[in-house]
Amino acid sequence: MKPQPAHVAIIMDGNGRWAKKHLLSVASGHRKGVETLREIIRFSSDNGIKVLTLFAFSTENWSRSKEEVSALMQLILEYFKSEIDELHKNNVIIRIIGDIDGLPKLQRETVLSAMQKTASNTGMYLNIALNYGGRGEILSAAKKLCKLYKDDKISLDDINEDNFQDLLYTKGQPPVDLLIRTSGEMRISNFLLYQCAYAEFIFNPVLWPDYTVEEYKKDLKAYMDRDRRFGGRTQ
Repeated sequence: MKPQPAHVAIIMDGNGRWAKKHLLSVASGHRKGVETLREIIRFSSDNGIKVLTLFAFSTENWSRSKEEVSALMQLILEYFKSEIDELHKNNVIIRIIGDIDGLPKLQRETVLSAMQKTASNTGMYLNIALNYGGRGEILSAAKKLCKLYKDDKISLDDINEDNFQDLLYTKGQPPVDLLIRTSGEMRISNFLLYQCAYAEFIFNPVLWPDYTVEEYKKDLKAYMDRDRRFGGRTQ
């Protein structure tokens, strides 16, 4: 069995369908999903996962109903208020990936405070994707690279994968080894397009609020049973 993944990314899908199944509001589904989130983060941190990246809110999610968006924005505040002390105690480094400036003022201040508080920690990186889009991330990095070239801070010969990756939100982190999407949907929805170049994908049919640590363990084992060739051939 191969080593466990260093970087796990999760698309936490199915909160709305879980709520509908249980005749509850979508907001209730998201709140239930936060309970799952807490357990998965704790297990990952305790068991040597170096980077855990969670897709919480995409740039496309603003098109959802005002009620759902408002509920998600409120959950951001509640989550960091209730969890920041434990995350900090467990040496977790919080990094928000996405367009932070596009968040409402209170949410922006809250996530910036969480990043500042945990910046000196040395444990697991917890990337939370908020107002995030993979295409936008790549375009933003390309613009920054163009500006460096325009300002004579870098030459064409110096442009390579390393300095391009340094302009992404995940600077200094390993690429994604395993991408998990819950709820059975089989797409990556504009998530970590560059970082997932050689990731292993698992599409778990369980809705996110029902996704347990035991399911997570199964997905990690499935990853470790695979033979990753990175474009090569098995000898």
